[in-house]
Amino acid sequence: MGAVGIAALVGAAALAGWVDAVIGGGGLVLVPVLMSVTGMPAAAVLATNKVAAVTGTASAAVTMVRRIGVPGYTRAYAVVAGVFSACGALAVSLVSDTVIRPVILVLLLAVGVVVAARPAFGAGVGQPRETGRRIAAGAAVTAAVGFYDGIFGPGTGMFLIFGLTAVFAHAFLRSAAMAKVVNTATNLGALAVFIAGGYVVWPLALTLAVANVVGAQLGARTVLAGGSRLVRWALLVLVVVLCTRLGWQEWISSANHT
Repeated sequence: MGAVGIAALVGAAALAGWVDAVIGGGGLVLVPVLMSVTGMPAAAVLATNKVAAVTGTASAAVTMVRRIGVPGYTRAYAVVAGVFSACGALAVSLVSDTVIRPVILVLLLAVGVVVAARPAFGAGVGQPRETGRRIAAGAAVTAAVGFYDGIFGPGTGMFLIFGLTAVFAHAFLRSAAMAKVVNTATNLGALAVFIAGGYVVWPLALTLAVANVVGAQLGARTVLAGGSRLVRWALLVLVVVLCTRLGWQEWISSANHT
């Protein structure tokens, strides 16, 4: 791998960090570049990407939590999500992408419709509702999204922001800060499984982690400056991107089976 390839990977890692900090989905940027430039097996690509993702997301989480703050139960959510993410990573070979993709497409379309049709959603109008029942519902959301991150992954940050906003009636910005903490844990849970399997290419992973942190810090500051309105538009853009990507993959898969 020459200097051009390394430069492409470092640039992709920085951009992925920025995207992850703004709304999530940085893997859509870095994973394809890793696959095309390195030629590594899929497991090594995903594991190496997770090292970069966890460092960048953690750094963005620290920046956003300092500025916005998160409820105390967010730490418990992180533990739950991390455990379920590890379970998802262990179960990844048991569930086919062809089964998951149509379900995720439907969920993505539902997210897009709700956010587009309800301008007040995520605007933070009124007081957040943090009853015991809602806190339990939030734990269920983080567990489900954590498992999803381990077994499939694209759009994890977006699903967390949407789910936490729906449960607590938070502003998108507060949900985004909570999502960064939880997403750090889901990345750690899946990464632990990858490390145990010996899949991480450490020299490359650590180089990309540094670039990812730089991008994540820029992304965190972008979110803090843009507020909930920026998160709303970023969420809608990611819905379109993910629907296009998963729809294309589903069409290719169907074509190959006919």
